[in-house]
Amino acid sequence: MLLLDKLLAADNFGQAVNALAVDFRREHDLQQIHQLGLVVPDVEEAAKQLEKNGIGPFFISSGSLVRWDERGQPGRFRGKLGLATHQGIDLELLEPGEGSDFYRQHLDPSGGIVIQHLGFFVKDVDKEMGRLNTAGYPTWVRGKIEAGPFAYEFAYMDTISTAQAIIEFIQFNALGIPLRPFGLVYHLLGRLEKLLGVRCVHVD
Repeated sequence: MLLLDKLLAADNFGQAVNALAVDFRREHDLQQIHQLGLVVPDVEEAAKQLEKNGIGPFFISSGSLVRWDERGQPGRFRGKLGLATHQGIDLELLEPGEGSDFYRQHLDPSGGIVIQHLGFFVKDVDKEMGRLNTAGYPTWVRGKIEAGPFAYEFAYMDTISTAQAIIEFIQFNALGIPLRPFGLVYHLLGRLEKLLGVRCVHVD
């Protein structure tokens, strides 16, 4: 179990992040890691602690996903997440949620911030997912989040046995156009939440 604290203590956070799963990434042509998926017992509490250390502010939201197919079976999932950027790496805080134990099974019994998955922004989630399927790695979860004109497609790949982490492919669309969200957006939205006194936006 790898905890975020270990990477934050490194002399160079970005280098420490991009040393993760390096052999697997080279073999499967996965370049720079864009995001760390972090499982925590409580997103708001974890965000508060990280913000005290100068990371963030986090934009926090909750809601139900429009798609959650786990091991090929359609399901339902509701969760809460927090987003911020630190030294060019997106940090995504995730609570266990309701409807699946996908995140819950990766909680640290001591309450630490666990690095569960490594995220890569791509232009076509299904294409990249199929590429790893062909290499022998099944899809664990295929999901989608929608909020107005924005859609967040993702696939979690079952790569723990080889990469020691779940690989996630992410496709963010605005008005149907694929793009990567800028960290400044998370920062501004997080600040706005704090100014309005609303620490979590519900998108249902």
